[in-house]
Amino acid sequence: MIKLFDVKPVILKLLILLTLAFSVSPKAEAQRLKVRNLGNYDLAPYHFGFILGMNEMLFSIKTRPGFQDVSYYALQTPDLYADSSKLYGLEHKPSFGFTIGIVSNLRINDLMDLRFVPSLSFGERDLQYSVLIHFDNEEKLTLINKKLQSTFVELPLHLKYKGSRLNNIRPYWLIGGKYSIDLASDSKKKDETNNIYVALNRNDVYAEMGAGMDFYTTFFKFGIELKMSYGLMDILKRQGNIYTLPVEKLSSKLFLLSFTFE
Repeated sequence: MIKLFDVKPVILKLLILLTLAFSVSPKAEAQRLKVRNLGNYDLAPYHFGFILGMNEMLFSIKTRPGFQDVSYYALQTPDLYADSSKLYGLEHKPSFGFTIGIVSNLRINDLMDLRFVPSLSFGERDLQYSVLIHFDNEEKLTLINKKLQSTFVELPLHLKYKGSRLNNIRPYWLIGGKYSIDLASDSKKKDETNNIYVALNRNDVYAEMGAGMDFYTTFFKFGIELKMSYGLMDILKRQGNIYTLPVEKLSSKLFLLSFTFE
């Protein structure tokens, strides 16, 4: 999995571009009208399609107060060769993954649609622990990386508000939520070398918002969409060790840049 850490500037640029595109007044472009493709497309009571997307999975981490002062011993650190250990810091490292899904769109009125987009999302996140190890009256600060791979079955439900159509382009905004199941959450906690795996809860609920642009072609509608998902639940499984006890809450964040074909 390719590690990318400059995704936030890219997302900000996309948001700015989408905002500028949405601010264009149809009246100001009245003299540039073209032939309208799929003129009756938005009058259909329902339609279907699919999405292909690139996601970035992240964490929101809230640590317990005073976690750096707590010492952990052998039973709580079986994969560390130490008399005692202290956690000094915890960070997360995101990676890019991909998403595929099916679009089901129900027309409510001229400006509103109800969308159900069951999807599969694949990705990976790393938790990086800075641990101070005490052994034989010596101290050493070491970095320990825990990989958390996820395969989400996602069941999102959105309200889609559509702006005015200009020729063959129409902006829209999304708001809604989703329920997700992480099929990779039941990984083993230990292997034969006593390496501890940090495990996540299987179920999560997200609040979502996004924006996009639909392009009407001769035969189908193509869309570009940027969506943000914020997990509402604590998803970390407490295992009584240095990797989970200092964390008060661990929740998910996801960014999705997708392309829709309807």
